[in-house]
Amino acid sequence: MGKSAFSRAVAALREDRLVLRIVPWLAAGLMQCLFRLLRVVHVGRAYPESCWARGERIIVTFWHGRLLMMPFVYPGKPGAILISQHRDGEYISRIATILGLEVIRGSATRGGMRAFKQMLRAIKGRLNLVITPDGPKGPRAKVKSGVIEVARLTGAPIVPVSFSASRRRFLKSWDAFLVPIPFSRAVYVWGEPMYVPPTATKDEVVKHQEALEERLDLLTMKADNYFRTDL
Repeated sequence: MGKSAFSRAVAALREDRLVLRIVPWLAAGLMQCLFRLLRVVHVGRAYPESCWARGERIIVTFWHGRLLMMPFVYPGKPGAILISQHRDGEYISRIATILGLEVIRGSATRGGMRAFKQMLRAIKGRLNLVITPDGPKGPRAKVKSGVIEVARLTGAPIVPVSFSASRRRFLKSWDAFLVPIPFSRAVYVWGEPMYVPPTATKDEVVKHQEALEERLDLLTMKADNYFRTDL
């Protein structure tokens, strides 16, 4: 079978209704099993908890490459995740739903009016938002303006977080997707909340983008080095 024929076969299989029903359940089950096999600690968990204690809903942000174990970052807290409408988004949406998250389909930067309205409703409905600011296709570790605009419009604080493990593998994907090895030690590292004033100018939005990038990079570095330095 030629490469193009194989690609067409994979695409057809991906869109098969039976496959679309079964694969998300299998994927969600594997993710849950993997999480249970990790020895997890949290660093800086007081940051989101202090926001919730004040009655705030938060915008949880992390790099796309750290997505795999993020559905378990804080079990029991209601959340809505922004998932792009690209082709693989339907699978990701179904997995997120199985794992207890509400799903908002769209983009915070492209054709985002509908997504913005849904996110505003989610915040008002007492849901936390979950956004990967460099998703769904990159560039890697670069914050797009959408998440800053959402924070500006809603008044909700952005709370960055990262994940890593003592033993892990990075896939050869655009986002260097991290997969923890079973029975590893794992860590979630939270950062300080970031508030965006409703009056923020375009230049100030850019400064908040740069600041969030720096925070996420620092948290990711701390998470990756945690079991070597115990910081």
